[in-house]
Amino acid sequence: MNNPLIRKVNRRDFLKIGAAAGVGAALSKSGLAGAVDALPPVSQAAGAASLIDFKAAPIDPVRIAFVGVGGMGSAHVRNFLKIDGVEIKAVCDIVEEKTARIQKWCGEAGRPRPEAYFKGDWDFKRLCERNDIDIVYTATPWEWHVPVCVAAMEAGKHAATEVPAAYTVEDCWKLVETAEKAKRHCMMMENCCYDRPEMLCLNLVKKGLLGEIFHAEAGYLHDLREVKLNGKGESLWRPAHSLKRNGNLYPTHGIGPVSQCLDINRGDRFDYLVSMSTKPFGLHLYAEKTLGPEHYWSKQKFALGDVNVCLIHTVNDKVITLYHDTSSPRPYSRINIVQGTKGLFEKYPDRVYVEGRSKFDEWDSLESYYIEHDHTVWKELEARSKGAGHGGMDFIEDYRLVEALRQGRPLDMDVYDGVSWSVVTPLSEWSVANKSKPADFPDFTRGGWKTPRELEVMKV
Repeated sequence: MNNPLIRKVNRRDFLKIGAAAGVGAALSKSGLAGAVDALPPVSQAAGAASLIDFKAAPIDPVRIAFVGVGGMGSAHVRNFLKIDGVEIKAVCDIVEEKTARIQKWCGEAGRPRPEAYFKGDWDFKRLCERNDIDIVYTATPWEWHVPVCVAAMEAGKHAATEVPAAYTVEDCWKLVETAEKAKRHCMMMENCCYDRPEMLCLNLVKKGLLGEIFHAEAGYLHDLREVKLNGKGESLWRPAHSLKRNGNLYPTHGIGPVSQCLDINRGDRFDYLVSMSTKPFGLHLYAEKTLGPEHYWSKQKFALGDVNVCLIHTVNDKVITLYHDTSSPRPYSRINIVQGTKGLFEKYPDRVYVEGRSKFDEWDSLESYYIEHDHTVWKELEARSKGAGHGGMDFIEDYRLVEALRQGRPLDMDVYDGVSWSVVTPLSEWSVANKSKPADFPDFTRGGWKTPRELEVMKV
């Protein structure tokens, strides 16, 4: 193997992705390549009872196990160590040293040391069979999200996963059907729904200040060239997706917050999308410049276009423009524009315009709106979230999950939200590969979206 960046990669880090010359064949077997040739039917036979507004029996304390404790997984552990009513029972990672680190942190926090699982790729299945766990939380590479969640739910546990929940249509349905059959929560932990500006925007929308919402723009614009090619962490698995896949590979940070403003799955739903991508320049040029022209990555032909654009149409004739750009030199942005009949909200830069309140043709800053309309959840948890990841929103999402389980109330985001936001990826890949033909969204709710309902995060 001539690739120095992945010479020592464990199979867990590069599951079915392989390394160097064998990456293409491995990707085909894993569904990362060839998945765009055809899409399964958008409809699905009725399964078990719907989980819309599903409430599980209250759990107190919440007994949790972690699968995957690298960067994000470790950050979540730190959050849970600061939340009351939580017991960390087990931790799983293929790197034994990472599980030992979590045990050490728990001991330093005055908590019992969780049992460690590190014996191979599938040791999480042994963890899931424990009878002292209520929820399994995974922060693994993308290809392991569905296997871990399914194993947890089939063993009678609730499941929580980092984003995206899945990246094939079949796996999205698998999460839905497993959750419905097992009667267990399956939540995709979309932290951007808890960022302060996004929560302010949601509050303005639900109070009617922006009128009827009809358009949104969102995206994930993040220069990840160094992250993908630095030989550690995410670079052990993430570049393989850029090698073989072309579409919007990371939609949920952008689509999640605006979907809540548009009542997706709560009176409206995604109908179809069209998608197109630019040529791929960035990763190749970056590899040549920083690693040299003879380096392994410099010689690869990446499939992922530097910029992907999706247009999403909803059943109620709303439109979302969604961007993906992780290979270009640029400052970070999620765009986040929500437009209604009375005004609009923007982030990056942060500003708002409300007809009749704002000066004509002039933007307002968010400060006065925070005074009047700061979201209750943010106000209540701002102090406790200081120092946590991504400006505190990681702590808030973890806290809200624990409180929902302890109180026995529906989660802020359910399995239907997670898969509806994640399925953008395979649909965009198919559309790009087929000259931007429209790709229909599955109705994961099987008609349940038609009934308007309030977001749990708006009930506080």
